[in-house]
Amino acid sequence: MASAAIEGRIRRWQEQRWLLDAVIRTIGVNWDQNRIASKSKPGGEVAEKDFEAVARRIKKFDDIHREFAAAARKRQAKALAYENEGRHVTAAESYIAAALLWASSCWPLFEASEQLHAAEKEMNACYAKFIRFAPHPIEKVEVPFQGKSLPAYLHLPRKPAPGETFGCVISIGGMDGSKENMVSIYGDRFLARGLAVLAVDGPGQAEAASRGIFFTESNFGEAGLAIHARLAQHPHIDMNRLAIRSSSFGSYFGTVAAAALGDKIKGYAVAGVCQEPGCHTIFNLASPTFKARFMFMSGYEDEAAFDAFCKKIDLRPVAPKIVCPYMAIAGENDQLSPIEHTEALFKLIKAPKRLVIYEGANHGVGDSPSTDNGEDKNVLLSDWLVDRIAGKPFRSERVWVDLAGRAIATGFDE
Repeated sequence: MASAAIEGRIRRWQEQRWLLDAVIRTIGVNWDQNRIASKSKPGGEVAEKDFEAVARRIKKFDDIHREFAAAARKRQAKALAYENEGRHVTAAESYIAAALLWASSCWPLFEASEQLHAAEKEMNACYAKFIRFAPHPIEKVEVPFQGKSLPAYLHLPRKPAPGETFGCVISIGGMDGSKENMVSIYGDRFLARGLAVLAVDGPGQAEAASRGIFFTESNFGEAGLAIHARLAQHPHIDMNRLAIRSSSFGSYFGTVAAAALGDKIKGYAVAGVCQEPGCHTIFNLASPTFKARFMFMSGYEDEAAFDAFCKKIDLRPVAPKIVCPYMAIAGENDQLSPIEHTEALFKLIKAPKRLVIYEGANHGVGDSPSTDNGEDKNVLLSDWLVDRIAGKPFRSERVWVDLAGRAIATGFDE
């Protein structure tokens, strides 16, 4: 349950609170985006079933934390039992499911409360146990940043041979993502392609926010450089083969980081965009939860001050500084960031670039025949970044994926 301070912080939150609960009661916990699938998939079948069960029990906003936390405790107890029985593969599947459930229980807590810290403590404990039994090597990493540190997990595709190094993808999630749900226990697309993945909570994201590291319009640039410096200390990372991937609001975070890193990375790719200057649509027209969450992420308690701050969230000054190959995959009917803003941004990018738009698709690049019939966005993103890390050339182009799934490419100069 949100505290009285949170409940009174945002005008639309107060005015539309009853509507939000009515929508959740009618549509379910996926009222604003498909969070059940996206947040559970990294945990495989065990997590997916637990998340689906939680979704059936959520009837209003205040149910979200309680139901996810209850499911997390239940799954955590099962994981411990499996561990004690020596069933380590089964224990690993339950520990990551529990960690993902705990992570989702943290999302509706828009302040650094004892409740949030307690949930994060259990989340970290479950993920630490998952690391012990995971099917691939994982290391807990702390990235020094502004006198504190950004929490991260470094996943390697396999146990490295002496002297072996891997290319690495820096994974930056969106507004609702966390380091726990960026890499899959089985069949992860980057690990399967022989790349390491550093999943990180950047400024304002997930556990970083509860540590008091908040988002500013520019500090993902400094964070990107700090992440690069931390990776350079690892003996099994090939610093000549780095890239960044992101999603949703990560299209802002990652773009700022990519611009700061310059030619230190081989490419940047994002699926789902939040690139409207000032973010009017997502914060003032969409579900009020987006604004409530991002005020916490940015360290603001006063709505008017936050509204003034939002005017500085603008990628147009950043775009000309990008030098690495840049790709964005977006939906034509993005309900959180009108596609016209991404189209305009691409005109400012001088680096090699590729804009892929799925006809009729939404913010999550779904809910359209174009995404059913066209190439899977995540496969497209993964293969494109692998090619950039390998140094393969490509043509700058705009690709329109029509309702039949046909990809129609035109050069930006055509």
